[in-house]
Parts: sequence; C-alpha cells; structure tokens
Amino acid sequence: MKNLIIASTSTLHGSGYLEYIMPELETHFAHCQMIVFIPYARPGGITHDEYTEKVAQTFARIGKEVVGLHTFENPAESIKNAEAVFTGGGNTFLLVSELYRYGVMEPLAEALTNGTPYLGSSAGSNITGLTMQTTNDMPIVYPPSFRTLGMIPFNLNPHYIDADGQSKHMGETRETRIKEFHAFNAVPVLGLREGSWIEVKGERITLKGELSARLFRQGLDAVELETGCDLGFVR
Repeated sequence: MKNLIIASTSTLHGSGYLEYIMPELETHFAHCQMIVFIPYARPGGITHDEYTEKVAQTFARIGKEVVGLHTFENPAESIKNAEAVFTGGGNTFLLVSELYRYGVMEPLAEALTNGTPYLGSSAGSNITGLTMQTTNDMPIVYPPSFRTLGMIPFNLNPHYIDADGQSKHMGETRETRIKEFHAFNAVPVLGLREGSWIEVKGERITLKGELSARLFRQGLDAVELETGCDLGFVR
C-alpha cells in the first residue's frame, strides 16, 4: 500500500528545515529507524555529504538515523532494502538524471508501490508525478527521460505562486507556463502552494495543509481545491 507525503517545500519563511511538517513526519516514520536520503538534487551545488548531514541533524530530533544513498555501493539494491526514503529538493533535472544514471528510478517506484514510507519535498515531490515536465527548475543537465515515478496520476508544480497583480514585469506567470504545457500535453497539473502537501495512503490521495491548491486541466478553466480534498478524481 502506497504511503507517501509529497510536500511543496522543505522550508517555510521564518521556520527551520521541515519544521512546519515535522509533527506529520513523526507519525509517518513512526515505525522506521533509518531513512535513506536521496541527495542527488543538491540545492546550490552543495555536496552530497553536506546535504545529508543537514537532513540527519533535522531527523535526529525525532530519533531517526539518516544515511545518504550516495554512500552505498549499490544504490538500487539499497532502495529495495530501505525502511523509508526521503528525496530532498534542489534541481529536478539533476535529480532525474542521477536517478536514471544509477538505475534507481524503477526500484524506487517499485518500493513505493509496495509501501515503503516516502517523503518528497520540492524536486523530490516533482518526481512522484507522471513526468517532471512541470518543474520550475532550469535545465542544467539533460536527463535521458522526463518520465518519473508515477505514484500519483497527475503532475505537480511545487512552490506554486499566484500572480500578484503588482509586478511591472510583463513576463509569464506560473499559470501561463502550465497552460503552455497543456498546449502539448493532456496530463493534469496541481499547483501546490508553500506549506501544503499531499498524503497518499494506498489509492487515496488527499490535499493537506492550510492552503488550497490550484488544479489545471487541458481545455478547462483552472479550479481551486480546498485542503482536505480527495484528489482521487484527478487523472
């Protein structure tokens, strides 16, 4: 049975790393002692070791050990044997490239389908959708495929922000970019605002957090979905 928390972000303004969602994570990882951390997205180009240490310090507060996937000789086998998995944020193009490079994408999808507890934030959330094509990140590397884990039957746009109406810049908004995606793709896209997350339990997909999310579907007007909404209809 799938068991995922898919978070828009790891850090809210004015709070510490994962602080806003830590009560949920205590429950989510209650039966796990060790979490395998996938540091491949490397925000700001920090090392895998530095990123893993940051995550380890955070989870030590709830008595969990964190081990970076990059330290294992066989990453794919390590994912198969993991008690739990966390994939952090950073650059989604880099993350997806590395998951394919080390042969981790398929074993990770299989592990999550079979119930391994998973946390994703930002880039680590992007990869839970059908493809990574609605990421906000720059294409700094070229992955062999845009196809990702498919744990939910739609795509995500984490860090979704609304046009504020104040900007003098005449450039495109997030909504404009998603409409451009829908000019060529029929996959629904959920704009996930900061501080919101999706909980996946088996086949039940639920929007969590204090804010609504914005759903975009090809050929239809965007709609607001309130927190607590069952997202099972989105496909």
